[in-house]
Parts: sequence; structure tokens; C-alpha cells
Amino acid sequence: MAISLTESAANRIKNFLRARGQGIGLRLGVRKTGCSGFAYVINYADEVRPGEMVFEDRGVKVYVDPESLPLIDGTTVDFVKQGLNEAFRFRNPNVKGECGCGESFSV
Repeated sequence: MAISLTESAANRIKNFLRARGQGIGLRLGVRKTGCSGFAYVINYADEVRPGEMVFEDRGVKVYVDPESLPLIDGTTVDFVKQGLNEAFRFRNPNVKGECGCGESFSV
């Protein structure tokens, strides 16, 4: 089981945590929503929650709750800038389908 980061994502997280002045890493999970079933939830982690799995890649720790892990195991998190837009993107090998707007996915 693993979650990995691209260099771009790792740099964005490190820079944001440094500018924020606190935090221990990135928290990644999913919630039920949207027309396809699940959506990614991404936040900065300030503490370790009971039961969380911890992955470290490129010097950044990623915290995942045990309910989300089977749905996102093997995911690579990227950070992409396109013009004025910037966002985290997810390459999840478990995804079987996505909604047309790209906001939710099914496994």
C-alpha cells in the first residue's frame, strides 16, 4: 500500500507548510459525493489522528484514514499549474469511471 507524490506536489506542500508556519504533512482521503460516488478530500495535517496510515515520499508525510486507503491505494498526487489555475491532480489506479465534470469518481 502506498501513496506517492510528484516533485511538483512535494514542493508545493513543503512551500505551503513553510509559509503557513505549522503542519506535519498532507491529509488525503475521500468522501461520498457527486454523480460518480466519491471525491478526494485534501487538507494540511496538523496532528496524527488515531488509526491513520502514514506514507512518506520526497520528504513529505501523507496521512490517510483507514476507510479511504482501499479506494486510493497506489495513487500519485501531482500539482499542476495551467495559466492562472493551479490544483492537485490524482492518478488513481483504482478508478473505474469519472463524472463529466471531473469532480467525482467511482471504483
